[in-house]
Amino acid sequence: MKAPSHGRGTSSGKGHRSTPQEKTDMPKSGQTGDKGSFKSQPRRWIEKLTQEKKNKLKKQQRLQQKMQICVKEKLPTTSSKGTKSSLMSTGTTHKTISTGVKKSRGHSKLSDEIRAAVSSTATTATATAMAGAATVPQKASKKKRKDSKIQKEGTELTGTDPQGTAEELAEVEELEKRLNQQVSHWTLSSKPERMQEGSVGNACQDISLSICSYLEACIFAGDIERAHHFLLSQHRVMSRRKHLNTGVYNIMMRVWAKKIGRMFILLEEAGLKPNLGSYFAALEQYTCGTQTVRFCISRCLSQMEEDGLSVDDLFNQCVFRQDERDMLLKAIRIVKPEYQPSLNMHTSQFSSLLVQDFYTERADHTYPKLDFTQEDLQERFKRQLSVEQACTITIDSVEAAKPVTENMAKMQRIQWQKILLQALRESKMILAKSNTRDYRLNLYPYLCLLEDKEYVDIMIQSVANLPPSGESLKILARDLGNRVFTKYCVRQKHQNQTVEKLGSIYNAYTDLLAKDTKIGFIKPHPILTQMQQEAMETKLTFDSYVMPMLCPPVPWTSVKFGAYLLTPTKLMRTVDGATQHEELLEKCQNLHAIYDSLNQLGNCAWKINKPLLDIIISIFNDRGSDKLDIPPPLSEAPKIPHFNPQDPTYTASEKAHMKRQVINAKKKCSEMHSLRMDALYKLSIANHMRDEIFWFPHNMDFRGRTYPCPPYFNHLGSDVTRAILMFAEGKLLGPKGLDWLKIHLVNLTGLKKRSSLQGRLEYANTIMEDILDSADNPLNGRKWWMNADEPWQALACCMEIANAVRSPDPTQFISYFPVHQDGSCNGLQHYAALGRDVIGATSVNLMPCDVPQDVYSGVAQQVEELRARDAESGLKIAQVLEGFISRKVVKQTVMTVVYGVTRYGGRLQIEKRLKEIDEFPKEFVWDASHYLVRQVFNALKEMFTGTREIQDWLTESARLISKSGHTVEWVTPLGLPIIQPYHRTRNQVLKSTMQHINLKISHDTKERPDTVKQKNAFPPNFIHSLDSTHMMLTSLYCYSSGLTFVSVHDCFWTHALTVDTMNKVCREQFVALHSQPILQELSNFLLQKYFMLITCVFSQFLIIGHLFQSLHFHSTFFISLTIITA
Repeated sequence: MKAPSHGRGTSSGKGHRSTPQEKTDMPKSGQTGDKGSFKSQPRRWIEKLTQEKKNKLKKQQRLQQKMQICVKEKLPTTSSKGTKSSLMSTGTTHKTISTGVKKSRGHSKLSDEIRAAVSSTATTATATAMAGAATVPQKASKKKRKDSKIQKEGTELTGTDPQGTAEELAEVEELEKRLNQQVSHWTLSSKPERMQEGSVGNACQDISLSICSYLEACIFAGDIERAHHFLLSQHRVMSRRKHLNTGVYNIMMRVWAKKIGRMFILLEEAGLKPNLGSYFAALEQYTCGTQTVRFCISRCLSQMEEDGLSVDDLFNQCVFRQDERDMLLKAIRIVKPEYQPSLNMHTSQFSSLLVQDFYTERADHTYPKLDFTQEDLQERFKRQLSVEQACTITIDSVEAAKPVTENMAKMQRIQWQKILLQALRESKMILAKSNTRDYRLNLYPYLCLLEDKEYVDIMIQSVANLPPSGESLKILARDLGNRVFTKYCVRQKHQNQTVEKLGSIYNAYTDLLAKDTKIGFIKPHPILTQMQQEAMETKLTFDSYVMPMLCPPVPWTSVKFGAYLLTPTKLMRTVDGATQHEELLEKCQNLHAIYDSLNQLGNCAWKINKPLLDIIISIFNDRGSDKLDIPPPLSEAPKIPHFNPQDPTYTASEKAHMKRQVINAKKKCSEMHSLRMDALYKLSIANHMRDEIFWFPHNMDFRGRTYPCPPYFNHLGSDVTRAILMFAEGKLLGPKGLDWLKIHLVNLTGLKKRSSLQGRLEYANTIMEDILDSADNPLNGRKWWMNADEPWQALACCMEIANAVRSPDPTQFISYFPVHQDGSCNGLQHYAALGRDVIGATSVNLMPCDVPQDVYSGVAQQVEELRARDAESGLKIAQVLEGFISRKVVKQTVMTVVYGVTRYGGRLQIEKRLKEIDEFPKEFVWDASHYLVRQVFNALKEMFTGTREIQDWLTESARLISKSGHTVEWVTPLGLPIIQPYHRTRNQVLKSTMQHINLKISHDTKERPDTVKQKNAFPPNFIHSLDSTHMMLTSLYCYSSGLTFVSVHDCFWTHALTVDTMNKVCREQFVALHSQPILQELSNFLLQKYFMLITCVFSQFLIIGHLFQSLHFHSTFFISLTIITA
């Protein structure tokens, strides 16, 4: 790898200023030494020194001769250039910054080049430091330079000193020894992520990310010189150089072909090893077939092979822009004319036994077709592409229009845009002209990524979304940054010609889907708030990713590719700044089952239930309804009382009382505004999509639980949102479909919890008059549906039943209605199955029974028995609670105890339920909640014997792991790696002109794990990961059976026709999942990963894992509905 020469003594550009601290490390960019100082400055490349040390004696003699010649040549100019030579950086030779490099003869070896650098006695100490003294303190470096200078002066006066020569030879031997060790380490390493690169625990990770983003912003804005100077300024100073990794240098390599050799020199000096990106950047430049180019390509490929990298790795792992792939292929074919890239698809092996049959059976199977033609899907793709290219979409608000007032006239966006645009341009001019130091990050490049008008639109959009009570500056800054980043990503994909490639890929995808063969606080000014309240705008502007997609999502095929067409989306949702999850995923070789499950969920098409939506909007605009969960407008909010705290007529107690009233009123107003805006956004989006067919792309959290990407409007929302969503594809009801609709309606009411399927069906038939009346006169009839637990979904089901029974043949009725099957306290089901707990399994419907079991009622009954016994003993609080212990009081605590709720949290839950009972004496709420939470935990411990033992084992294991300084990791049965991102919080202050923002960062991997969070979160997170695994397995096998399937965690949805099939698949996959030795495999994984840390302590817990898995597992249970059949 030899960089081309461009004359001698020329500069790459205008030199830039450096601080004195910088000058002690490295000269200015573009400067060279004196013309007569060095005759040749060959560039260095990493070569194994073991191949070069054939005759050490001859090398030492040659070195002596060179030193004598160089000393004689330098005598006339040494005094004038001694100061400049003494400014060389520790770890940096004079060749680093020279652009006027002469062409070297032959192929200079690294050891010869080092000797050439050492040939000047003034730079001997510098060359030695390059190999092994990078960590020496600054004062020691200065002392070495001083000693070197004194030694040089003595040599000038007395000639060549034999003793000095011997010392230099010893130094060179030590230097070669160190470099041998370093190069040997590089050569023997088979992993590309050596040294600093790729280290999860890198202490400089946040700074490295900031440096990368700054360089990319400069390059995207066309300011390559700024990027180059910034990189050099970071490279010069050792304290800043530690923040750099190979990826940082690769950014400059890809855009600066003429100086790529220089980048490799900097890379070597930083103690970093080239990776695939480095070799790709180098190879891409060579497209002509000259002899020199052939040699360079051959040498590069040879070095790749020594590093354990293959040419195929370049095509499999590098991300290409524009025609870079073609250029790389052209370069490789210069030396390998017959080469063809071989893509590694990793589809032949599957790590999880749970999905081997699924993929084996479907090896020659085709995708189930969507009910759309290929032409229709391609047209939908174009519409979705145009929405994402705009990055925002403006829709009509469903809120009733208010009259145009004088204030509304003042709220002219055009005027605001003009003022903000002028202010932005003035600020940019100031930033552009300001003399900021090269090594400091500057805001200016980030303000050049987009057009000025786009920044202004983002600001106006953010201001319009501010609540009257204000918003945290941290949240506002994050939203602004996310919007700029999204627009930047879209523009970058246009610039890289990704959009054109995406179009051709998606067209091929439609061929598979189509049915045919084709910190602070920012608060709006009160005047602005008043203007917005008096005259609300009739339009709402959203980011494009907020809206559902108009075409099927891009299938997930890798960690970084899937979901939206252009909008960047993470496969795994993480806290902003956390990277450990993504790094774990990228190391995984087989996530096909995860990808396919997310793709299946995202491919479900939806439409709007328009009649129901119109009813909801009418109530929304008619002051809302608390009973029906429709929030009222802010005009219904309580007025905030005003009083003068300095008024002497008020007593201290009256002032305190009025202050509490003000605080409560403000809190109520803020809550009402939040709820109102949330409902407005959901209903407006639904109204905008009322005539469309749309899709929800999916991703997952770090535990594997899946979520739709659009944040406001999706099927994971409230009762209102779920009620207005219907499947876009309809299916016949069939012989049992109408019965399932009726059973589903009874389930939505919350009645008949202990009744069998037949009992619920009979009850539904007895209330058919109420059902039909609700469908025909929802607002003016008997209003039976309003008393249901889920009133809006109950009303939608009433309408569907009415349409079905009034059709000529209900079995032939086409139904688009989703029927839900919900798990019976799903967390306890998993614990009971893990522990082979027969009693616990029976109480959560894992064992066959004549009637369904209700664990909440069972716990309430047991608590009541304990209460009655204590009341007889004369316990006062037990006597007060007589008649008040119900299923509703204990349900939330029972449900959440499996997910790690503490007694403190459980007490608060019960306290809230007791306060909702009007008849319960409020003075006993505190004592009663303390008493009940204790009894609930005791009852659960008796009912689920294995659950508490497993929880204790998981908790203690996590405590030991985190105490040893590590975070808890595990792998799900489907092969998804999981790591808990809980670390001790550190504060980071961001200084701005407005104010300083104090960020609390809890995901920093260099901080010790938060032991409390690690141990408390492990049991619920582990159960969540099993829950998501079962859902994904059910999703895949329902997909294989041709079912429409979506999920809300442990609640599964499908058509009424296919409920029985889905229940069967659901049972089978739960049995298959828990037939695996889950706890034993977890125990083995933890022992293997943390063996050297806590082996002796883990051994005692290992017994538990083996004990649970050795018990007999009854295979006739199933999970889904709260109904049990044999």
